[in-house]
Amino acid sequence: MADYDVVVIGAGNGGLTAACSLAQKGVRTLLLERHNMPGGCATSFRRGRFEFEVALHQLSGLGSKDIPGPLYSVLDRLGVVDKLEWIAMENLYRLVIPGKIDITLKADREACIKTLQEYFPTEKENISTFFDLVYQFCIQFLSTYRDAEPTPENYPAYFKYALKSSQEVLDECFTDPLLKLVISTYWGYVGVPPSSLTFADLAMLLFAYIELKPGHLKGGSQALSTAILDQFLAAGGTVRFNCGAKKILVDNGQVTGVVTEDGETIETGYVISNASTLTVYTEMIDPQHVPEEQFKILGGSTVGPSSLTLYVGLDCDPAVVGINETTNFIGSGTDPDQIFANFHQIDSSDDYVLLSCYNLSDPDASPPGTSQIAIVDLKYAEPWLELPPHQYYEKKYAVADQLLNQVEAVFPGFREHIEEIEVATPLTHMRFLRTPGGAIYGFDQYAKDSNMFLSPKSPIKGLYFVGAWSGSGGFQPTLSSGSAAARQVIKNMRAKEEVQR
Repeated sequence: MADYDVVVIGAGNGGLTAACSLAQKGVRTLLLERHNMPGGCATSFRRGRFEFEVALHQLSGLGSKDIPGPLYSVLDRLGVVDKLEWIAMENLYRLVIPGKIDITLKADREACIKTLQEYFPTEKENISTFFDLVYQFCIQFLSTYRDAEPTPENYPAYFKYALKSSQEVLDECFTDPLLKLVISTYWGYVGVPPSSLTFADLAMLLFAYIELKPGHLKGGSQALSTAILDQFLAAGGTVRFNCGAKKILVDNGQVTGVVTEDGETIETGYVISNASTLTVYTEMIDPQHVPEEQFKILGGSTVGPSSLTLYVGLDCDPAVVGINETTNFIGSGTDPDQIFANFHQIDSSDDYVLLSCYNLSDPDASPPGTSQIAIVDLKYAEPWLELPPHQYYEKKYAVADQLLNQVEAVFPGFREHIEEIEVATPLTHMRFLRTPGGAIYGFDQYAKDSNMFLSPKSPIKGLYFVGAWSGSGGFQPTLSSGSAAARQVIKNMRAKEEVQR
């Protein structure tokens, strides 16, 4: 008998929900994690009197008990919804481009449309038409999941627009480039500009955040990771921290076990990997066991962006420096393709920046009279990897200074209230996340790498993938991917049992 029915590699979002789902179904499950705590990106760390949220900015797909979203259903099945305190945000975001626009959009369809029409009166009818299209498309898109044979006749908007670029649709609907930028602001949550982002992705982002509201939770993402782990342990699961997986053993196209970094061999017929497909296929499985097709797929994919992230603790309330929204996008240009090109350079003086102030949604996010801030500037790792080591720290703090200049221009007095600051570069994320390039979304989120075309199930029997490297990035998709993988494993186990009978 195998040591465990399933070994889950990595306690990130997908690994946690997969492991918990399996254990609650009575499957003997072992969860291996290199770090000393669960969560991956969904964690926190302390500096001084601040506990900083690592990665969660706006949770999508949650909804509420009365109007549950897909993520609510996933977490409810795991029994964690009622163990956490959820916070619904009233607004989508504030976008500030000094000298050009300062606009805040509400998480309400009619209010959002009204605000956009006030700022762009010459595009009034186009704005209404665009949101009609977004809703029509999303409703048809979701309906295809319940239809065994969807056709263009039944779902014309879906078939016409699903794979069109967001930029192409924006150009069809609008003439004002600033309006296009405002409406497509969420492209930063995916990491590819509207010219490469499918309309399906942009439409679903807008639809989900407007209808189900952006969310957060008391205690941040670490509270969620801990709650899922507690449920996993309560269901009889086993977890080993400070214990990474080194090899996945395969024999005749079938998973047979896992070798830990300590050299222990654990027998199992199923592995669910939260580690990247790139790492698994090129480092963890002997090459003779990897189908050649997998190397071709990997060769056509590119590692996505990481981030230059500033974790800042202010010694004042947010209002003192003029911060009145949780989610703030700050930029200087209106060309998303140029903004995206800046991802490939170290310089940060002219970037598209996300500033999250958690205290606006959760006053307890930091001690009374203080503010917890995260400033995110998406960056690829390559320029940082090419930087001579002796120049690293000087460059790291120089570009952080550039970001602070950009923030100071919108929120005067910000600098003088900094009590704590930690600067994380793509190399920092590489070290802690153990992902190629420190990527936070997995591969670049092009349509060809999505689950529309690639299955998270490996051609190697018993091997499944979860997380951003096997589908979409972000909290909702990665958390949901674990539950989906667990269902597939259980289905396969039951089919084998039927054959053996």
